[in-house]
Amino acid sequence: MAILERNHLVMIRDVEQYGSLTAAAERMHLTPSALSHMVRKLEGQLGIAIWHREGRSLRLTQAGEYLLAVANRLVPQLNHAEERLRQFAQGERGALRIGMECHPCYQWLLKLVAPYLAAWPAVDVDVRQKFQFGGLGALFGYEIDMLVTPDPLYKPGLHFEPVFDYEQVLVVNAAHPLSGAAYVRPEQMADEVLITYPVATDRLDIYTQFLTPAGIAPKRHMPIETTDIMLQMVASGRGAAALPRWLVHEYADKLDITPVRLGKQGVAKQIFVGIREADADIDYIRAFVALARAHRDEQGKGTDY
Repeated sequence: MAILERNHLVMIRDVEQYGSLTAAAERMHLTPSALSHMVRKLEGQLGIAIWHREGRSLRLTQAGEYLLAVANRLVPQLNHAEERLRQFAQGERGALRIGMECHPCYQWLLKLVAPYLAAWPAVDVDVRQKFQFGGLGALFGYEIDMLVTPDPLYKPGLHFEPVFDYEQVLVVNAAHPLSGAAYVRPEQMADEVLITYPVATDRLDIYTQFLTPAGIAPKRHMPIETTDIMLQMVASGRGAAALPRWLVHEYADKLDITPVRLGKQGVAKQIFVGIREADADIDYIRAFVALARAHRDEQGKGTDY
């Protein structure tokens, strides 16, 4: 039985990602014939096909799907380990790779990046948003070092720290009937166009903590990707949105919008920073968490967030 090598796993990932042996060969700096030979040799040693060949296209077999899952888990970890060791060898601190699992959290993060980079000149910051609502696997898989999320999932080996408290509110324009109201009741949303980020409703607080428990649905649900366009739509009277109160405050001087509390008690939320427990003693990761906590304490003084 053959022993799998790293280049086999890289090959499987690259063929799946780039769609052909030719493209994968270019990525791996091999000739197509050399890569084809590698495939045949591996399949021969394993005694099982990795791909179904359908003309010029390739489709993974069940065994190939399994190997792809292994490759997706192990290759990022190996890359991360090699990069970390290279940094140790060259006396570098490294890079802090932050995954975002929260659309409006990006604006919050921007407030921290500049002072962090100033305090840690040997550390680079890379923000990756492709992990929205799938960041836990990226954290376990060493594709990111830190996950910013409002909805932590506590798993062995991970640590989540609350770093910012805020209130989720309804945002309406100044001419809206709810503008100036002390709070909105769920049934008042039945005739509203609700604008949200393009996320499943079971991950949206306005549904899970406000509308769904009351058995209410809005007249229409309109997903919009960007915060700026979402609030432009609200300001023009095209609908109402659910956003953090602090974010509404930042736009209130530019747009004719106002926040309204969701229910009499409101919807309280927190932003969490998640890291691997094994990384908890890395100084530049620990420093970022401390900076986030300090920012929370400073912003919380006398301000309703």
